[in-house]
Amino acid sequence: MSGTQDRTQERLRRWRLVLGGDGADGTGCELRGQDAAMDGALSALYGGRRPGGAGDGGARTAGLGASAPNVARWLGDIRTYFPTSVVQVMQRDAIERLGLSALLLEPEMLEAVEADVHLVGTLLSLNKVMPETTKETARAVVRKVVEQLEKRLSSRTRATLTGALDRSARVSRPRHRDIDWDRTIRANLKNYLPEYRTVVPERLIGYGRAAQSVKKDVVLCIDQSGSMAASVVYASVFGAVLASMRAIATRLVVFDTAVVDLTDELDDPVDVLFGTQLGGGTDINRALAYCQSQITRPADTVVVLISDLYEGGIRDEMLKRVAAMKASGVQFVALLALSDEGAPAYDREHAAALAALGAPAFACTPDLFPEVMAAAIEKRPLPIPDMAG
Repeated sequence: MSGTQDRTQERLRRWRLVLGGDGADGTGCELRGQDAAMDGALSALYGGRRPGGAGDGGARTAGLGASAPNVARWLGDIRTYFPTSVVQVMQRDAIERLGLSALLLEPEMLEAVEADVHLVGTLLSLNKVMPETTKETARAVVRKVVEQLEKRLSSRTRATLTGALDRSARVSRPRHRDIDWDRTIRANLKNYLPEYRTVVPERLIGYGRAAQSVKKDVVLCIDQSGSMAASVVYASVFGAVLASMRAIATRLVVFDTAVVDLTDELDDPVDVLFGTQLGGGTDINRALAYCQSQITRPADTVVVLISDLYEGGIRDEMLKRVAAMKASGVQFVALLALSDEGAPAYDREHAAALAALGAPAFACTPDLFPEVMAAAIEKRPLPIPDMAG
């Protein structure tokens, strides 16, 4: 019986934390100690019913006010009581619900937050108004996130794309020392001669000799409108990884109504990110016109457009450019987002028009991106996720 009572009490406690202690919650549960402190941290962000102390087990209080010390204390509290993934969500909610962006311009505040991709996006949007005293701290926060992402994504990306580049460079008349014997034997099993117990290799498969030469050109064309913040962060990291591979010549272009080529900054994705300017309009046609002008080897070029496709430029011209690039041999990839959140709001009419041209637009997670690029390099169907709309 005691076990049943304990389980019931635990359920009431959890519901009390969820519901916030209003008299209508029906739990009759009073919080004490750490539970009361957790409730106070939640109430500061999600409360708003009536005044009262967080430790009295009653109604939640609400609001962090505009006081930097209060916010800094609250940031410390949530890191004490909640796991990192929850802390990041609460920070994001605080910035959106309570308008705390301005406080991120203070170095002391930046040092207190839990850094993640979304915080980086917020900092980049504040870049132009950020005082010099804060910029070094902001760069340190951004670098920490970038290094975490590179550690997570770089090895798999290099391995996946190296394999794709090798396969795409295979030739049918290789020199003897370049023959891929495993694939050659598999391709000629039908020519097995039992009496000689051997395979006659009528078709040889091997690798191209230019192992260290540039095999593919990749152009990353990134929409830097405000809704694409996470995509800009991930694309910058992937751009740096691709640029580190000798067999790939990588160009990174960001755009709103203007176009900026950040290729020279690719050795440091933090410099790339601080070279962006989140927000503003969108002119995809102008961006693609610039990318098109940089293509010298269309049959060996992959263009990746990362955009929600809300076009402020000339729609018909944009589609004509995509059609022209594809007709010339360019592998064109359209990603609605490059993030963990899935597809954002996007222009479905433009997405359908691209699909009609053989360039389906879909959201891509960072973990799937290496496979998408490998498929594009090998000129095979893209691994489009089921949730693509």
